[in-house]
Amino acid sequence: MSGWNRRFISSVVFVVVFSAFSTLAFSQPSSVLEVGTFSKEKAGEGLPAGWKPLIFKKIERHTDYILVKDGDTVVVKAVANASASGLVREIRIDPNEYPIVQWRWKVINILQKADVHKKEGDDYPARIYITFEYSPSKLNFFEKMKYETIRLFYGQYPPLAAINYIWESHASVGTIVPNPFTNRAMMIVVESSEAKINQWICEERNVLEDYRKAFGEAPPAISGFAIMTDTDNTGESATAYYGDIVFKKVAGDCP
Repeated sequence: MSGWNRRFISSVVFVVVFSAFSTLAFSQPSSVLEVGTFSKEKAGEGLPAGWKPLIFKKIERHTDYILVKDGDTVVVKAVANASASGLVREIRIDPNEYPIVQWRWKVINILQKADVHKKEGDDYPARIYITFEYSPSKLNFFEKMKYETIRLFYGQYPPLAAINYIWESHASVGTIVPNPFTNRAMMIVVESSEAKINQWICEERNVLEDYRKAFGEAPPAISGFAIMTDTDNTGESATAYYGDIVFKKVAGDCP
């Protein structure tokens, strides 16, 4: 599995098909799907409902995630010190029906050594991580064999691909490049530099369009969603805050 991003492979453990609970929760038609309702949680009381830790076996130091109150709203605070881990939500979404993802985030600092083009710079104060279901029809013979090998080892297929919406340090907003560890994960720069640090930013992206731009084809179903603040490659520190996350049928103004 040389060349495969350890974070991409590790997501196999957490990003799985819908549980019966999840299917029930989203069986009713709605214009909005709530993925991260952090504002409905209580500050200081463990992890948000429906979210699990995303831990990487070869990384000893983990990012700390805690529910805190920022003003009048409960959000997730992430603190990384030469560390990496995330929070993941197992969820199945049809991007054709719900193509728009909307979220709020705030970073306190950017990383000086971060570089979206290099393995040693593959760190971000904040990232939104979306995985897509395995789909053999979209792979060639050799790629299928890789996925079969991983399935034999882990017991199930890894995601077909992933999109990372990132807060970068130097690359221009709008940059789309493969992750330096694997071309199955594409990095999309949503914010960059220090221009907007220490302020809440509402983001809205069309996942359907972004996937087509990144991979040159229509996406399969979304299989999972994660938030992650990581600094293990650069050895730096970062603090970020994540607000509510939703998928929508139609784009609209951020609240």
